[in-house]
Amino acid sequence: MQWKIFLAFFRVGIFGYGGGPASIPLVQKEVVEHYNWMTDEEFGDTLAIANTLPGPIVTKLAGYIGYSRGGILGALNGVTAIVAPTALLMILFFSILSQYRDASWVSGLANGVLPVVTVLMGVLTWGFIKKSGGDLGWVKTIAFIIGAAVVLGVLGVHPAIVIAVLLIAALVQKDPAKREEETST
Repeated sequence: MQWKIFLAFFRVGIFGYGGGPASIPLVQKEVVEHYNWMTDEEFGDTLAIANTLPGPIVTKLAGYIGYSRGGILGALNGVTAIVAPTALLMILFFSILSQYRDASWVSGLANGVLPVVTVLMGVLTWGFIKKSGGDLGWVKTIAFIIGAAVVLGVLGVHPAIVIAVLLIAALVQKDPAKREEETST
C-alpha cells in the first residue's frame, strides 16, 4: 500500500504544474479513477473540507488520503511524495532558468502549459457541477453557482469563509427524513 501511496502522489507532484489548484484534477484521477480509494462524492467532500483549512491544498489532500489508506506512515509518505519532487525540481529548474531568464523560450514554456491546466480545471469543475446537479437538483445547483460567483467574484469574500458557512449550514440543517417524521406525528 505504501508504494501505491507514494506513486500516486509522486505523479501528482511531478505533473502538477501550475500550483495546488491545478493539481487537484491529478489527485482526483489518482485516488478516484486509478486506485479507487475514494468515490467522487468522498473526494468532493474531502476537497471541500480541505479548502476550509489553511495551507497548500495538495499537501493536505496527500496527508489525509495517505493517512486514510496507510495510517501515519501513509500520511508522511503521501506528503513527502508530493512535496519532494516539486522541491527538487524547483531547485534544479531555478538553477538552470536563472541563467536563461531573458530568453523567450522561458516565458513561452510557462505560457504554453496554462491552456492545458485550464482544461484540467474545467473537466474537474464540470464533474463537480454534474454531481451537484444530480444530488441537489439543477435549480439549487445553478443558484449556488450564481451565488458563489457573486460572493467570491464580486464581493471578494475568501473561499474558506464561503465553504465554512456552507458546512455549518449543512450541519445545522434538519435532516429531511426527521423533519417528515416530526410533521407526520
